[in-house]
Amino acid sequence: MKTIISDIATYLPSKIVTNDDLSKILDTSHEWIYTRTGIEKRRVSAENELASDLGIAASKKILEQTNLNPLDIDAIIVSTTTADRRFPSCACRIQGAIGASRAFAFDLNAACAGFIYCLAVADSIMKSMNLKNILLVAAETLTKFVDWTDRSTCVLFGDGAGAALLKASNDESKGIIATKLYCDGEEEKYNSILSHSGSQNGNRGYTTMAGRAVFKYAIEDMTLSINEILAENNMTINNVDWIIPHQANRRILESMCKLKGFPIGKVIITTRDHANTSSASIPLALKEKMDEGQVKQGDTLLFTALGAGLVWGSAIVKL
Repeated sequence: MKTIISDIATYLPSKIVTNDDLSKILDTSHEWIYTRTGIEKRRVSAENELASDLGIAASKKILEQTNLNPLDIDAIIVSTTTADRRFPSCACRIQGAIGASRAFAFDLNAACAGFIYCLAVADSIMKSMNLKNILLVAAETLTKFVDWTDRSTCVLFGDGAGAALLKASNDESKGIIATKLYCDGEEEKYNSILSHSGSQNGNRGYTTMAGRAVFKYAIEDMTLSINEILAENNMTINNVDWIIPHQANRRILESMCKLKGFPIGKVIITTRDHANTSSASIPLALKEKMDEGQVKQGDTLLFTALGAGLVWGSAIVKL
């Protein structure tokens, strides 16, 4: 049995904040931000719009697209670093909101690598528990956790959500081929949310990042995970149609290709319009390029990401 990505849907908040908008409140400019990050604009959730709200919207879209009865969903796994509250989980709220009353549900926090971590977990429980349908949701509201006076961090992040319907299939020609996960907890100091006490009690905390160190680790560790997962599956980069990395910073992705010899033409980059949406960035990028016809059924995809923890990993999936 294979676990396939049957369909994918996304949701973005309506509010758009451009670099020019930020230049009115910060000592910065569109050129300064864009040349360093590849970001032009980002979506910002409303004050009363929480991560689960974004996840609910994406989940309802995927139910509409697939005509799936929510009672046929066996499990809901939500990747988020910005949960509404400490408990209950965003997954529980999504389960209730879409009427998936037969599904068990839980959140998973692996920062920007969360979508890949969730793929690995979903693939495992799909097979071990003989499930048929898993809803995997990545929902992030990172703009609620930035210091809007700090131009080194607030310009980087945006909000959004992606939902993937995973199905059990006997079709050996597609599905999740492999996943590989890593962690180095000794490096947690480079990226974190400080004083995080939940988003509903007025003390959300703020994001800190050691940009140069994260830049270096992202290139080295994502490259490591790409090379190892390919080698372990007797594949090379030539067997991959598209690399879809976490969309943190265009310069990271361009530098990774230049320094490590990956073909830039195979790398999907969508930082311009979405900024860094943490674990939602891979499904957002995938859906955008599927809608444009660039990524097609039958393509072999390589996902890779690094996030706070430090955690990182890769996955190989055939659509």
